[in-house]
Amino acid sequence: MHLTDRTLRQDALLCNSRRLGSPSASSFRAQPARQLHNFRRHQDACHQQGTVRSRLHVRSVAETKTEEQKTSARAAGQNGAPREPEFYEVSLPKPLGVRFTRGNDGSAYVVRTDAKLGSTDEQIEVGDKIVAVSASFGGDVWEAKNFGQVMYAIKTRNGDVYLKLQRNYGDTSFLLEEELSDAEKRFKMERGGGNYGVGTKEMQEANYRARKETEKKRRELFDQALSKFKQNNIEGALIDFEEVISMEPKNYLGDDFSRVTQIFRVAQYNVACCYSAINQVDAGLEALESALSAGFEQYNKVRTDPNLETLRKSPKFKKLIDQYDEPIINEGALKALKNIFSFGKKNDDED
Repeated sequence: MHLTDRTLRQDALLCNSRRLGSPSASSFRAQPARQLHNFRRHQDACHQQGTVRSRLHVRSVAETKTEEQKTSARAAGQNGAPREPEFYEVSLPKPLGVRFTRGNDGSAYVVRTDAKLGSTDEQIEVGDKIVAVSASFGGDVWEAKNFGQVMYAIKTRNGDVYLKLQRNYGDTSFLLEEELSDAEKRFKMERGGGNYGVGTKEMQEANYRARKETEKKRRELFDQALSKFKQNNIEGALIDFEEVISMEPKNYLGDDFSRVTQIFRVAQYNVACCYSAINQVDAGLEALESALSAGFEQYNKVRTDPNLETLRKSPKFKKLIDQYDEPIINEGALKALKNIFSFGKKNDDED
């Protein structure tokens, strides 16, 4: 039976009114045949409307499921089966035009590749995972154990950087959280409906516990790195400090409206000290600049700390620190005063 949209709308009202106490089938038996026909037609329409709704619901669920599977489908073959892991190797001179981030499994992944930033390779794609990296010196190759180790190996490498990567075909799920818990699923449903319920409350409590647990682990790792540094285990300290930095919470906003945590600033400063200790000046200055730009304001310590002695010997150091802290003696003003009192005589510092 063909029903127009108007008929469906009218019958939908009938379906609703029936729940409020519309006459039963028995009451129609005493009515003329025309009314009985209308009642049966009304029942058919309700059944058809329920079928349409069911089909729409099934289609909606199917579309949602398909959307969730798009990411994983990128890494599937033409027949839908998972691809065999594919690896490739590159050797790049420094500086690199590739940027990395820490994934939810602790490994290093590519998040950007740009020839304007340095050397890169057309094979490298966002989402690819680092599985091996050249050691700091010589021809040894290290298995990539975590993000901190990879960063240490790249920054301390003398010569070209060797990388072995696993293709992920543009999949960036490494940045996403693990499979949603029941509380998280309820939270998403409630948020979509504009409600606050048990799921939202459980989600907030779970997030709070997770943040506290992560902060605790991060602090323990920081203390461990500091202990290794004091024991002159510079390599181990660097790897741990790099891990601490990579665990910086996203979209952080402190009570003082700071966009980074205090532990991030200090860890960056300590990384600079580590690189200074092993005569890696460029890497050390880069870490020091990151600390200063993040809000590390102990400028006198930067100028006097024995752990930064190697960096202070670089002509780049003074230029860097002067950008953030005005020097005690303004050399420009001092030179101007000397010119005033020289009465036109040639200064000793002028050739």
